[in-house]
Amino acid sequence: MRTEDVLAATATGLWRWDNTAGTVTLDAEAARLVDLPARDGVFREAAVRARFHPIDWNEIYGVVNLAIAENTLAEARLRIVDGDGRVLRTVRSRSKPLRVESADGSTYVLVGTIQEVPEPQPGTAGAHTPITGDWRRSREAFLLDAGRALAEARSTEEVLRVAASLSMPGFSPDGLAVFGVAGDRLTITGHHGQTMGDEDPFNDMPLETDYPAAEVVRTGRAIYLPSPEEYRRRFPVTWPLASRFGRRSWAFLPLIVSGRTMGAWMAGFRHPVSFSPDERSVLTTVARMLAQALARAGEAETERELSQGLQRSMMPTLDPDIPGMTVAARYVPTGGGLQVGGDWYDMIPLPNGRIALVIGDVQGHDVRAAGLMGQLRIALRAYASEGHSPDAVLSRASRFLSGLTDAYDDGKQTGPRFATCLYAEADPETGTLDIARAGHPDPVVISSDGTAVIRQTGGGLPLGIETDTDYPTTRVVLQPGDTIMLCTDGLIETGGHDLTTGWDRLRPVLEQHTGDLEKLADALVQAVHGPTSHYTTGPLADRREDDIAVLVLRREDGPTKRAATRRTAMTVAQAEPERIAAARQQLRELLHDWSDPEQVDTAVLLISEITTNVLLHTDGDALMVVEVGTDRGGRCLRVEVTDGSDELPHKRRPGEMASSGRGLVLMQLLADAWGVEPRGAGKSIWFELYES
Repeated sequence: MRTEDVLAATATGLWRWDNTAGTVTLDAEAARLVDLPARDGVFREAAVRARFHPIDWNEIYGVVNLAIAENTLAEARLRIVDGDGRVLRTVRSRSKPLRVESADGSTYVLVGTIQEVPEPQPGTAGAHTPITGDWRRSREAFLLDAGRALAEARSTEEVLRVAASLSMPGFSPDGLAVFGVAGDRLTITGHHGQTMGDEDPFNDMPLETDYPAAEVVRTGRAIYLPSPEEYRRRFPVTWPLASRFGRRSWAFLPLIVSGRTMGAWMAGFRHPVSFSPDERSVLTTVARMLAQALARAGEAETERELSQGLQRSMMPTLDPDIPGMTVAARYVPTGGGLQVGGDWYDMIPLPNGRIALVIGDVQGHDVRAAGLMGQLRIALRAYASEGHSPDAVLSRASRFLSGLTDAYDDGKQTGPRFATCLYAEADPETGTLDIARAGHPDPVVISSDGTAVIRQTGGGLPLGIETDTDYPTTRVVLQPGDTIMLCTDGLIETGGHDLTTGWDRLRPVLEQHTGDLEKLADALVQAVHGPTSHYTTGPLADRREDDIAVLVLRREDGPTKRAATRRTAMTVAQAEPERIAAARQQLRELLHDWSDPEQVDTAVLLISEITTNVLLHTDGDALMVVEVGTDRGGRCLRVEVTDGSDELPHKRRPGEMASSGRGLVLMQLLADAWGVEPRGAGKSIWFELYES
């Protein structure tokens, strides 16, 4: 009997699909099965494709690619439909894909058989059969869920936990293991379904060992063991190690990333699994996703380790032993890329026994910004250690950064980078801080009673913009129990805030702190990056678009705890009349909880009058000192404005159209007490208001 007669008697046809030429060669029986004229012939791929259900035809590509990858047969069940989409019969295809050498190396010829299976459904609509319908839908849903979960895993531990929780459609494994490669040794990266210690015999195993995972790593091809007999036959040496787990089937698949086998994945089953083409396809897809997830997690962990090491090397260790002072600091990098940026803080011991506090922000959030920050920090430490004053330290640092960024400007950047910085020289004995500021946010002073006030200080251009720049110095005196906060703009403006709304967000945190600086530093960061901001909707939600550096310093109370007094001071220079507005704002912040708003307006009016008179009628600057203490059983506001002129003011009777002459008249009418006192070569004008 001829072979053709045997094939025809068993309803089996032969076909040859040439992917390169786009043709399908069928014998007479194969042509009949696909509802074409029952004769030998060569048909166009499109004509044959039209005879298959479109969903089944799409499945062929996945089955063929899997067979090529594993060098196995491609098996599939396909539905034959007529022109109206009705299913005529179901056929089973068993084919061998043969690669064809070509320029792109991606073509193949599929040679095999088509056989009718006893599941004909003539005259019915082309709905999914149980084999090609529900199972495939559940498989696709599983792969989507698995891909999403693995894509969201951010560490190797999370990837392994996700892999252990996967419930595959119809054949879920009860044990998993992920193997890695260290040199010529096989290691266990993680496992599930075994007790602790069960992995010891398989850990640190030579790659030459007769073990399925080792062979998978060596060859890059999957191994399927559907029965214990098959395992024992193929790997007799290591079968005793696997037999004690009581499993019935095993799949070992390579973990391949960018063409490199980085390890192997083992899935063990307590029930027999035949590893059909569909089941192999699911396992192969999961292995590919698992390999990609492990590679991403490994890269992320390497980046985290690198960035944390770089951060630790760049961030100083604060000296906790400062007589009479306590200090705390935090650095929070931006959320994207390497977890380093241009923000920094520093604490520098000075030759005169004082300490310098430095905080700054180099433009940008990339590695170049971090590199410039490290060099600028070293330069600032060098200038400070030479004993220069705060203004001289910043002037030299600006010249240094200007030359450094010019050297780095290679045409790829828009121009040299700049940096903002605040440098404060602190005297622990007296509580004085001499502050120079280069385009940086002003510091905030929190008095011992919890009142937080933005302390206006003189400033100059950011570092690196001009070679020669002057930086005025402002003196701030911390009373016992007072705290000063220095921060970068990331703490204020993160989340779409500006300086005003960002300050409104931080002020309650500063005024409610209990005195523990470590807790205060944490609370400030949480106010910006904590859960309450993380889940806020709208334009002011947490964006994590900028680094944060924050430094807080408190002058401790002496042996005798003094009564809480709010105090602030400010100099208004002849060349800076606009600082009168800053003085008014600072006074309002100091009196934020004053019971009578009209008295606050009165204080603002009087301080404007006194300070303006100093600038108009003298040639010197005005020094304003404001204190809020207790007197006569209640709170008392005392304001002193000192100047260098010995000419005492006197009252006048201003006419209706006069633009001056009302200052002392207003003092007499509105202040509870006031006066003028000689002070050295100048004088002091003061007034007091008692809280009503």
